[in-house]
Amino acid sequence: MTDISLRLDKRLGRIHARQRLGIEEDHEAQIFGQGLNFFHLENWYSIHAVIRNGLRLTGLYGRGCRNAANVQYRTNNIVSARLPRGFEDFRILHLSDLHVDMSRQAMDRVIELVTDLDYDICVLTGDFRAKTFGPFEAALEGVARLRASLKGPLYGVLGNHDTVRMVPALEDMGIRMLMNELEMIKRSGERIYLAGIDDAHFFRVDNIEKAADDVPTEAFSILLSHTPEIYRQAAHAGFDLLLAGHTHGGQICLPGGIPITLDSKLPRALGAGSWKYRGMIGYTSVGAGSSVVAVRLNCLPEITLHQLARKG
Repeated sequence: MTDISLRLDKRLGRIHARQRLGIEEDHEAQIFGQGLNFFHLENWYSIHAVIRNGLRLTGLYGRGCRNAANVQYRTNNIVSARLPRGFEDFRILHLSDLHVDMSRQAMDRVIELVTDLDYDICVLTGDFRAKTFGPFEAALEGVARLRASLKGPLYGVLGNHDTVRMVPALEDMGIRMLMNELEMIKRSGERIYLAGIDDAHFFRVDNIEKAADDVPTEAFSILLSHTPEIYRQAAHAGFDLLLAGHTHGGQICLPGGIPITLDSKLPRALGAGSWKYRGMIGYTSVGAGSSVVAVRLNCLPEITLHQLARKG
């Protein structure tokens, strides 16, 4: 058994670790079947050149590459009557879909943006690497380079591009990976709860029930998920806020930011930015990186600073 396997057994428990590793081995790079939707474009590697050459023929490839490196800094206000008074103006830096080994220019821009930001916690909602299988050392090196510019505490979840084998190294960097787990955050003598689930999109190893089990009924709670596709389950579990990514906002969109595809079983209104479902507030980041090819059209990448406020 490798050192990583031993550490995962100790960190997650033998059954969880073996289950996650086994599912990865069974379904790595699968194009059809598995996951919440049937077709997985990101795993169809022969299509990458087709997309790239098609954009070159239309004259849009250069613009798309420049857009992919033009990461935007966005702010989002989250107002809730359930927020404890001690968490007024609490700030959450939200990074998603970094795909750090896809575009050095995009990650340079992210580092430039985050270096002088002021926030209370940073959350990373998955897809650290570019490919969905194979070596992951380059992704870890890219995350480490970014990590040097981030302040703690840091919390993360895995995405459908990530292997559970990355968890020990990510935690060695000081990123608390929430694998269907819960953290309590204290401020000014009050508490909120932060839960995170493992990938629900492709590997389907999420367990909201386990993650939320110890959240007190009246407590303000936040769920980190790579995909927003579990919005119904999250709302019915009583979460006040869902922070997610995965969709890239479509990445290659029609004018007006209309996505051609979101690669998700999701209402279009929940595919990017802020939204609400029942009593739950949600935010779907369009991501800081790019998937499949490092291009963006009519959908610039982003990092987001969420500021919490108490209503009333």
